[in-house]
Amino acid sequence: MGLLTIGYLIVGFLLLLAGAELLVRGAARLAAQLGITPLVIGLTVVAFGTSAPETAVSIQAVISGSGDISIGSVVGSNIANILLILGLSAMVAPLVVSRQLIRIDVPVMIGAGLVTYLLAWNGLIGRLEAIALLLALVGYTVFMVRASRRELREQREQTAQAEDTRPSRWWIDVALIVLGLSLLVGGSHLLVEGARSLALAFGLSELIIGLTVVAVGTSLPELATSVMAAIRGQRDIAVGNVVGSCIFNLLLVIGSAALVAPEGLSVSPNALAFDFPVMLAVFFACLPIFFSGYCINRWEGLLFFAYYIAYTLYLVMFATGLPALSLFRQAMGWFVLPLTAVTLAVILYRSYKRSRPS
Repeated sequence: MGLLTIGYLIVGFLLLLAGAELLVRGAARLAAQLGITPLVIGLTVVAFGTSAPETAVSIQAVISGSGDISIGSVVGSNIANILLILGLSAMVAPLVVSRQLIRIDVPVMIGAGLVTYLLAWNGLIGRLEAIALLLALVGYTVFMVRASRRELREQREQTAQAEDTRPSRWWIDVALIVLGLSLLVGGSHLLVEGARSLALAFGLSELIIGLTVVAVGTSLPELATSVMAAIRGQRDIAVGNVVGSCIFNLLLVIGSAALVAPEGLSVSPNALAFDFPVMLAVFFACLPIFFSGYCINRWEGLLFFAYYIAYTLYLVMFATGLPALSLFRQAMGWFVLPLTAVTLAVILYRSYKRSRPS
């Protein structure tokens, strides 16, 4: 591994971070002028902005003939979104979860994961399937924006609050968005080149690199956004950014990559057999934790974070063939996973008992 590879990775990450920051800032200000609630800003505008690195990386990877990096980046990023980002954000400050997330957005996230998994079952996501994913995203976004504007309009009518009539400097926000997208394109190119060189130097598969290095790197905008939002008390944006980003990753990123790919987006057997099921299990784990008083407590965040460390260790052991892998599998299968399943079941039962009328 030469200095050029390290330089590609570092500069690529920095460009991605700078581009996502400018894109999110400009898009969030435009959305605020359109009268969208903070939760919907997190679920749509901020989620789109922070998912832009995954989109740029996946499209660039497909063009370069590295489809495994594209799939690995999306699946790995979604796992990192829930376990790493949501976990760290909850460790910073307990996150209050909106009822809308439980009723609409988390089920949409789970549904998008299941549909994508089914479409990829034959090892290929074609262009017609890609169009279906993109149309589903458009429908979801339109529904969320219209529902949010209707909710704000009703709130103004109830409180007799006047709309903000201050002049907007929309052209500055548009310029920030364009500049952010430009930096994302450049950063994604450098990151993919660096990741491929890293995979070759260490003898790792491109899927493993996509699931770890690229996934965490492209998840850094989500991490910075959610942790900062938690620190500032913007809990809706913190959680909405994570859930919305997972939805955008599945529908926008995979849909765009499959649409650009000349012969469709190929999905490796390893991703279908292990990584997709792990992602879906993480999605389903959100429901009982979110139900527990509509709050993600610090210990629940710590549990998520610990699982992300375990998942990353498993990937490294699997890729390098370490002898401890068999022992690690037995510990996870016979102790850690059953204990967690029981814990989640108890949380769900207690939540159900509290919700029942006395």
